[in-house]
Amino acid sequence: MSPSATLRRRLHHGDVDGRRREHYDSSDSGSLAEPLLGNDREYGDRNREQYSLDELLDDPGKKVNLHWSFIFSQLLAQWAQWLANIVLGSRSLFGRLVGPAFSSQTPFLAPALTSLQEERLRHLQSRLKVPFDGSRLEHQDALKQLWRLAFPNRELPPLKSELWKEMGWQGTDPSTDFRGGGYISLENLIYFAEKYPGSFQCLLHKKDGQRAEWEYPFAVAGINISFMLAQMLDLQSGKPTSKAGVHFLELLAQDEMAFDNLYCIAFLMMDAQWLAKRASYMEFNDVLKSTRAQLERELELEDICSVKDLPAYNLLRR
Repeated sequence: MSPSATLRRRLHHGDVDGRRREHYDSSDSGSLAEPLLGNDREYGDRNREQYSLDELLDDPGKKVNLHWSFIFSQLLAQWAQWLANIVLGSRSLFGRLVGPAFSSQTPFLAPALTSLQEERLRHLQSRLKVPFDGSRLEHQDALKQLWRLAFPNRELPPLKSELWKEMGWQGTDPSTDFRGGGYISLENLIYFAEKYPGSFQCLLHKKDGQRAEWEYPFAVAGINISFMLAQMLDLQSGKPTSKAGVHFLELLAQDEMAFDNLYCIAFLMMDAQWLAKRASYMEFNDVLKSTRAQLERELELEDICSVKDLPAYNLLRR
């Protein structure tokens, strides 16, 4: 984050139990720069409990198929990580036994990009640099499009209305929630609603599982997920160097919309983590961090040639 992107406090527009709550957001209205939700610690974090597989499946209201898919993806990623640790450990032991000539560790080097990968990476990075501008007709139209996709049978409200809160915006003017989020986060939400309307509507209306009394706001959570993905994949540097980022470039070569598709998966993973942890608003950052860790593990699995090969892809429904 640049030094000019200072943080300021502003009141959160929603009340819980008659108390107003605050959150930080960035005064920089440029591209993805700062997460927008779940930075408060004023009310403290309650102790999170670990739940067994039986408890998850016995929890009334949860859809068994959805959580079986989520749990399976977690187990598969953890098993792969365990196997990798064994392999690396055996190599290290072999190096100590046969001598220093065989024990040097090879640093992780990103392979050279193909012309197609370079082109698609440049296009994605250019999308990440576009700030949301509420004064632009194109951006206003995109917000209206998102409303129509979210609530197809309802009248379109003005660009400033209390009704926007029903989609999970924090105030009457959605444009104020894009600070640091960038226009791509709105594009991600629209893509999700168009490509996977079943999953989109399920998350929007919080249909799965036993929900917390203090739920995460859907639209603003989506902005945070866009931010998380860009950071995780190291997309705002010249060329990704992390394992997850480099592997993502392989997926990008197969699918020009790999970032948007990964976004949809990440949103569902986040909600599944939310339900599994029985989290509430103040734990959103913790849930997002565990979602990132799970997604990184899946991206580092062998034989992942497309987004559809990720175990968590099974969470998506049309």
